Amino acid sequence: MKSLSILFALLLSVPAWAAGTEYQLVIREHRFEPIELRVPANQKVKLVVHNQDSTPEEFESHELNREKVIAPGAKATIFVGPLKPGRYPFVGEFNEKTARGVLIVE
Repeated sequence: MKSLSILFALLLSVPAWAAGTEYQLVIREHRFEPIELRVPANQKVKLVVHNQDSTPEEFESHELNREKVIAPGAKATIFVGPLKPGRYPFVGEFNEKTARGVLIVE
């Protein structure tokens, strides 16, 4: 019974982002979908980026201080925040002309 209490206590300590602040981005035809992604301010956010193209792409954002190469067909998890309200642009560095988006923090 004591081990059940410990397990319950551990489950209660799971970070809040695990419950519902996971956001999906897709890379398709060298473009991010959606182009604008709205997320809450002052919370840690989990971005799951799925590269559906047949070539690698790099998620890059100087404002978010993140860059991650994502292989063709692969998914990558990128944690950001907590962030202040504002606009945080990101690009696919290998296709900057078309792969553009913005994280809108509200």
